[in-house]
Order: sequence, then structure tokens, then C-alpha cells
Amino acid sequence: MKKIGEYTCRGVVAHQVTERIILFDGRFDTAYRVTKFTVSPQSITTTDNAAGTLFSDDDGSGSNLWKWDDNVQIAWAATEGITDAATAPFSMVDKDNLVVEDLFIRCSNSAGGESNYLIEMEKYKISEWRGALAMVRSKSQNVTSA
Repeated sequence: MKKIGEYTCRGVVAHQVTERIILFDGRFDTAYRVTKFTVSPQSITTTDNAAGTLFSDDDGSGSNLWKWDDNVQIAWAATEGITDAATAPFSMVDKDNLVVEDLFIRCSNSAGGESNYLIEMEKYKISEWRGALAMVRSKSQNVTSA
């Protein structure tokens, strides 16, 4: 695996709406590794809170914003707004993630408004077999526990 670049993606996502972040370049020998994920409410002059999840597959698990045993969830973040400031954000990224296709983001905002996000990634040149394995691993397997 050879690192070939670093990328930053930032934007705004509506409350409880899953949005696609297009990364797939049509090749199965390149992949991204998410290294940092941060969210915040749009206004830090209120007490709004924001929480978000990055998914490797749009599996429709929006009601479970944080479900760490779900193999398609790869990063989680939250920030609590305090009037005229923001608390230090919480951020957890599964260091074993490898995204060949696209990312999906879903955020929840305590005021029902939009949330900001920032994602930092590294791009790698990988073997095609590793790309195929990463694609299978990153898909929802629809496994339910007893």
C-alpha cells in the first residue's frame, strides 16, 4: 500500500439526512483512509449540539446514528455548542477503515438545523485484491444478532 495523496472534504449536512460524498474514481486499485472526522453545529452562539456518523455503505441505519458494532460505520463525532464557544469535539475513527467507493454522512442537530463537517483522508494505491476485499468488508451484511 503506497500513500499517493491527502484530501480534505468539508461541507454542511441537513439534520437526519444521509448524504453521499463521492470518492470513487472508477478504479479498484485506489482507496481512501479516513484519518479525521469532525462535526459542529453551524452556530456556536447557541447551545446546539451536533453528532455525526460516516458510513461506507448507505444501509439505511439512520435511526442508529452511533452503532459501533455496525461494520459500515467507520467514524463518529460530536460537538456541544456553548454560547460563544464550543466544547472540544469528540471524534473516533476506526483506524482499520479503507474506502474504495463512496462515503455517506448523517448528522443530528439538537435544534434540527444543519451541521458542519470536516473529513480528512489519505489516498492509497492498493492491489486490486485488497480493493475487492475492502469493498466486501465495507458493505452491510444485514446480519442480525440473536
